[in-house]
Amino acid sequence: MIPIIDAHIHLDQYEQKERERLLAFLGPEVKGLVAVSMHEESCRALLEIKRRTAYPLFLAFGFHPEQALFGKTEEERLFQWIRDNRQEMAAIGEVGLPYYARAAAEAAGERFDQGPYIALLERFIQLAAELDKPIVLHAVYEDADIACDLLDAYGVQRAHFHWFKGSEDTLRRMEAKGRFISVTPDVVYRERSRRLVEQYPIRLLMAETDGPWPFEGPFQGQRTHPEMIRYSIREIAAIKQMTEEEAGNILYENTLRFYGRTD
Repeated sequence: MIPIIDAHIHLDQYEQKERERLLAFLGPEVKGLVAVSMHEESCRALLEIKRRTAYPLFLAFGFHPEQALFGKTEEERLFQWIRDNRQEMAAIGEVGLPYYARAAAEAAGERFDQGPYIALLERFIQLAAELDKPIVLHAVYEDADIACDLLDAYGVQRAHFHWFKGSEDTLRRMEAKGRFISVTPDVVYRERSRRLVEQYPIRLLMAETDGPWPFEGPFQGQRTHPEMIRYSIREIAAIKQMTEEEAGNILYENTLRFYGRTD
């Protein structure tokens, strides 16, 4: 049995009954879930879920960048709440920059000011340094370089770029710093993700679902579930020319090592 940790899932975005079924019927190979948040309400919901279940959850508290920013009062309240609950969390996240919102606005001929989002990301990176926590990043393509600059500025080493997409130059920069990336089940059917796995060392890879985000290919029409990672492991093993057991154990140990420290 190859152990699995889903390195990135929006657990609170599943309907309550569906989430309860998911947690109740996870196979024995699924050893934990890294549950990331969208905003303060999401953070609070995840903490309540963790307190109601014995299942091993690694919580990440933050503010997803692909949404409108909040006001200063709400921002201060969230940062204080995270500080107050730092013993309950494994990481800061999901935080980052709004690549898709910006691209959509620009395609529509609208102006998009990314400055406030960069300032908020900088503040979250400062918080990760202050609390000595890893950080989970939504930062793709050219936005990843902005995130890397900020990580370097504050000396934050433990960074996880989830579902990463970007240039080879950025990948080399991230590898040199020992930063992690994760791949989703789309590695089974998408060449871009397969190339990413080819280019990046397995010692810096994790596997995720980003559930409940839906997938295509052989997963078309299926509700996203952590056990889909078994198929990702099979594909990663083939790309890296190793056994499924070897690849799966490395991915598991990578994730456990990165998120297992919660002090």
